[in-house]
Amino acid sequence: MQTDWQKNLKVQLYVDGADQGVIEKMAKFDWIIGFTTNPSLMRKSGSTNYKEFAQKSLQLIGDKPISFEIFADDHQGMIAQGLEIASWGKNIYVKIPVVNTKGESTAKVIKELSQKGIKLNVTAIFTVEQVQEVVSNLQSGVPSIVSVFAGRIADTGIDPMPIMAQAKKITKTLQGCELLWASPREVLNVFQANDVECDIITATPDILNKLNLTGKNLNEFSIETVQLFYEDAKAAGFVIEIDSNSNAN
Repeated sequence: MQTDWQKNLKVQLYVDGADQGVIEKMAKFDWIIGFTTNPSLMRKSGSTNYKEFAQKSLQLIGDKPISFEIFADDHQGMIAQGLEIASWGKNIYVKIPVVNTKGESTAKVIKELSQKGIKLNVTAIFTVEQVQEVVSNLQSGVPSIVSVFAGRIADTGIDPMPIMAQAKKITKTLQGCELLWASPREVLNVFQANDVECDIITATPDILNKLNLTGKNLNEFSIETVQLFYEDAKAAGFVIEIDSNSNAN
């Protein structure tokens, strides 16, 4: 049975992470539509064999979409890795960074792979100009995801909502292209992504699990918070010795 927040959300919820125990658990929920990961998350989880990690993840998630990122830094290396990763499964999106480590555009890589029918997730996008360049190099009708790092944009003190709204206007002009809100920091971002008509938001399990708080009575939440502090103070054995002289005038 769907909760109220599930009924009201149009944005697709993806899990971002590399803990395969968590991936297996989250894949069982109907409201989890897909998965994303990256080399940093994989390294943090202790993975050392990229292909083995990918193959096990594919077994855990069934036919739900999942994105695996290339890590080559040159044109030909990116193409080769992209084709190889795509061959591992039909539900794979190949993640291509919008620029390489030198700041050079990967537009040619995006265009070549998309023209070959490879599903792409173009990642690490921060500006409207980057969105425009990416979309202009994607093949119409070939499934693609444009991942804008709204959370990291917000970390700089810039409101990401106008950027995401402009990004949506651009991505909706291309058949098969979906806009993804990346790097959310809180549950509110899920509803912001929904309001701006993002197609997807990818978030850590910690954030997605907090969706159960949606609509919670704030007065009740206040009491529960005070109770938590009270119980933790007792459990820690904290004592404040009252000095009678401190109350003297």
